[in-house]
Amino acid sequence: MLPGLVVPPAGLPQVQKGDLCAVALVGNRAPVAVGVAAMSTAEMLASGLKGRGFCVLHSYQDHLWRSGDKSSPPSIAPLALNPPDLSEGKGCVKADTALQGAMRQLTLEEEVQQRCEEKSPSEATEDPGPGGLHVDPMDSKTLQEQMDELLQTCFLHALKCYVRKADLPLLTSTLLGSHMFSCCPEGRQLDIKKSSYKKLSKFLQHMQQEQIIQVQELSKGVESIVAVDWKHPRITSFVIPEPSPTSQTIQEGSREQPYHPPDIKPLYCVPASMTLLFQESGHKKGSVLEGSEVRTFVINYAKKNDLVDADNKNLVKLDPILCDCILEKDEQHTVTKLPWDSLLGSSHCVSLHKHRHGCLEKLQPAYQVTFPGQEPIVKKGRICPIDITLAQKASNKKVTVVRNLEAYGLDPRSVAATLQQRCQASTTVTSAPGLKDSVQVQIQGNQIHHLGRLLLEEYRLPRKHIQGLEKAPKPGKKK
Repeated sequence: MLPGLVVPPAGLPQVQKGDLCAVALVGNRAPVAVGVAAMSTAEMLASGLKGRGFCVLHSYQDHLWRSGDKSSPPSIAPLALNPPDLSEGKGCVKADTALQGAMRQLTLEEEVQQRCEEKSPSEATEDPGPGGLHVDPMDSKTLQEQMDELLQTCFLHALKCYVRKADLPLLTSTLLGSHMFSCCPEGRQLDIKKSSYKKLSKFLQHMQQEQIIQVQELSKGVESIVAVDWKHPRITSFVIPEPSPTSQTIQEGSREQPYHPPDIKPLYCVPASMTLLFQESGHKKGSVLEGSEVRTFVINYAKKNDLVDADNKNLVKLDPILCDCILEKDEQHTVTKLPWDSLLGSSHCVSLHKHRHGCLEKLQPAYQVTFPGQEPIVKKGRICPIDITLAQKASNKKVTVVRNLEAYGLDPRSVAATLQQRCQASTTVTSAPGLKDSVQVQIQGNQIHHLGRLLLEEYRLPRKHIQGLEKAPKPGKKK
């Protein structure tokens, strides 16, 4: 699990989901477990280092270990390296030749130590480097001082670049989860508990004393930022840090492509009961047609067979083929004419079943999904919308459940990681009951408002493909 992962000063190595990885303990470079990365480095950082990071395949003292000689891992002392020596992004492991040969396929070591990259005094004097001994300014500061500085940097960065007057009042948890975490430099992790403030509320009180912000408890136990002095010297003089070329290159190489919603087009399949109507145009059972093609063919069929009523052009006479295709059996001797809209039907009529008649209603539904840069995929039936529901759990707690994300090209685990950061709530990905090979995302609490903004505004999915948004908590009511 990622909360047990300690990020080295040089940052996490870049890995992709599915990469084989080794796990080591503090003070010993010998691996104690081998597993597969459950997400990429970018996703680990985006999740705030929460959730499952690696799926363990084999570990010390497991059943496989018991079937062997039951020996303990060797003791391999930590390497003392300068941070620049880790530019290859291979983690902190550099064992002897034999160990390297056995582990050359492993792309990440989960180091649970922070001193593996500091030089001992004797090594520092022996290897001063070409430009003399390099002293990092950060080395002279304690870990707590470094975290205080990072906390203030992320805070000022968020106020200067992301928070707007229209956002106020802004929940302090939203400031941290949606803005400050995203301002954290690549390779570093913002952890308030490691700062001198220990709590976000205490840090914000300090910022209020400096008259940068004003914090109020608008509801019991929930603090919000109600005012920001954007003219304060600390904000105006703050310089937005630029990412280093190395980290920028790494980010660009590992960043997933931005999501673009698929193009979804309704289609219609010709059933066996309507093959006589469509065989003149060369279509047979199972042929896939667009709605416009169906309408064009039916109009041409009616005109070609002189079925348009001479007295009322809005009516169409039904010949035996149309009767068999359009009418129910008990209607075939009573209904002789139909208006054009009833004969043709429409995509709205099909989905809402307003009319008993209509070619489009009698055809079997299908749809075509086209993702950017991919070939279109045609599937029978109607595409299931993204389904959002609320479930009641023990202790009267609510959870938000989201299903059918995969149909729209969304990775449920990536969506869960994003929501975990936005909502500052726990998320889980589980198998969807009753649906084969499908999973669902659960978020603690009623998070439909956050979910709706993510799907509609960021992912730009059409509202018609999302059901359950009306269950979002009403303003002023307890979620």
